[in-house]
Amino acid sequence: MNENFNEIIKGNKLVLVDFSAEWCGPCRMLGPVLEQLKNRVGEKVRILKIDVDNNPELAYKYNVRSVPTLILFRSGIILWSGVGVKTADFLESIINNYSSVISQ
Repeated sequence: MNENFNEIIKGNKLVLVDFSAEWCGPCRMLGPVLEQLKNRVGEKVRILKIDVDNNPELAYKYNVRSVPTLILFRSGIILWSGVGVKTADFLESIINNYSSVISQ
């Protein structure tokens, strides 16, 4: 997963990564929110779900200490991160804010 992950986040497209775990209740609550977000923003962002138990090296690399942790990438750069369940409205505003910024 590590190589594919690195290729995906280094692209010019926004990538929202949901670092989560199967046993995490709030992570399960975030699933429908991310589905709603995807329906709203469409192709503006790619949403990835990373299980921290199956990918501990990625969790360590990005300093994920709590789940769910959301990190927004473009061109391999972290643009935004947040911990906990967020609303679709909030996440959409973050996506819209960064989708209007042109990557250098």
